[in-house]
Amino acid sequence: MIMSSSDENRLPWVTRMSVSFLSFLTDTARHSNGTVNRHFLRLFDLRSPPIPNPNSSSGSQSVSTSDVTIDPFRNLWFRLFVPACASSTATNSLPVLLFFHGGGFSFLSPDSIVYDSFCRRMAHKLPAVVVSVNYRLSPEHHYPCQYDDGFDVLNFLDGDHKGVLPEAADVSRCFLVGDSAGANLAHHVAVRVARRSNSSSNSAWKAVRVEGLMSIQPFFGGEERTEAEMRFPEGPVVTVERTDWMWKAFLPEGASRDHPAANVSGPQAEDISGLKHFPRTVVIVGGMDPLQDYQKRYFHWLRSSFKDARLLEYPKMIHAFYVFPELPESTHLLTQLKDFIYPIYNCTSSPTH
Repeated sequence: MIMSSSDENRLPWVTRMSVSFLSFLTDTARHSNGTVNRHFLRLFDLRSPPIPNPNSSSGSQSVSTSDVTIDPFRNLWFRLFVPACASSTATNSLPVLLFFHGGGFSFLSPDSIVYDSFCRRMAHKLPAVVVSVNYRLSPEHHYPCQYDDGFDVLNFLDGDHKGVLPEAADVSRCFLVGDSAGANLAHHVAVRVARRSNSSSNSAWKAVRVEGLMSIQPFFGGEERTEAEMRFPEGPVVTVERTDWMWKAFLPEGASRDHPAANVSGPQAEDISGLKHFPRTVVIVGGMDPLQDYQKRYFHWLRSSFKDARLLEYPKMIHAFYVFPELPESTHLLTQLKDFIYPIYNCTSSPTH
């Protein structure tokens, strides 16, 4: 069953307009030969500059932002989001969220307005220090470049963050967070982290401790066409045709969608049951998302691999609903992420903000 117009019309008109614009942008920029017109994207992908001294009356939610370069040769940098409460004497420490944006591995960046806004809201509402990573994009850079970039930023936080992160940032309370393709990336970084943590060598982590993984509508797939893909072949946001193009642009040449980077719980799945330090995980699923069946399989695979995992479902939500602040479910998700983060700290509430 294809999603009816009445289903789409349940969304606010602002959301429908935003979805249409983003779909037009990515569909026009990507070519059938597997390339992307970056010049076209630069014209229409609206960017937000860093704001080191926000004015709370301007709607910036009292969150300062700055950009930190790690490796200029591969354009590896991150946008740092610091809530106002980080400078409060009442705040002893804040968790650090290492965030990976969505976009099918091919589109968007930390300074795209949609992700600048979402990370700003997370920093303010949770509260937390957010490190939003600018990783390399496909098709110019294939697997595993994106995973390497994510892991390297975590290495940076483990050793070179002094003077970059605020004093209130506690890297021993680190969470990997990603949405869509970014959630795929966060999972694979979590596997690398757990594998390294299992090691008794000197390469183990010095300061960083990954407490959790927040997987928001992760971008997983496979050769099989699932019931949800057949029910929602035309999205919105995600379509079967778009995801097929994105997997081909990202995966190694000749690889099928059952490659373990895409189908993490499929026939070529890595055995993670022996990784003692894989972080506790929350998986967020939308009921109008064509990817939901693979996301639920991921959750059940984590559980069958003896990992601490929980599933949060939003039955009426489309893919990427969380980036649309006009949706009440977007705000509710932030509340649930906050509940996931703070109960582990042996206190009754999160820091004052």
